[in-house]
Amino acid sequence: QPYVVFVGRITHQKGLEHLLEAAPSLDPRAQLVLCAGAPDTPEIGARVRARIGELECAIWIEEMLPKPEVIQLLTHATVFVCPSIYEPMGIVNLEAMACETAVVASRVGGIPEVVADGETGFLVEPGDADELARRVNELLADPALAARFGKAGRERAVELFSWRKIAERTAGLYGRLVS
Repeated sequence: QPYVVFVGRITHQKGLEHLLEAAPSLDPRAQLVLCAGAPDTPEIGARVRARIGELECAIWIEEMLPKPEVIQLLTHATVFVCPSIYEPMGIVNLEAMACETAVVASRVGGIPEVVADGETGFLVEPGDADELARRVNELLADPALAARFGKAGRERAVELFSWRKIAERTAGLYGRLVS
């Protein structure tokens, strides 16, 4: 069964509440897997708990899982969703891309540097639950497109954001600064 996955803390900035707003509009043949824990405040935790309780197709993993288990969730998902309203870099998008999973993420902060819109996934306006649901459903309806985005995402993650590439660029920058 196809599934859509979110991995992150329960905070305002991560935009989980926007995903929960979009959830009733998601293709009912897909499950929504929420790997979300550590609420910032009791209030946001209570709001999220209530919204998840209203959903029929959601699986909520409330604990922060070990990295190997997160990798398994990401690798087998059809779509990874990052509905953040603020994200300086969005490393979790890179992690999903490295697992060959298509991404639907908010067009905020450093995310557009990581996610190539229309190539490795889709970028959506932050807080727009309708657009979020539409783009996720587009990938659920077209597994071949989701797979293409996933493969392109893996290539992009390795080619531009691997530790080797980061070290090479850092060394090159230092070399230019010294000379």
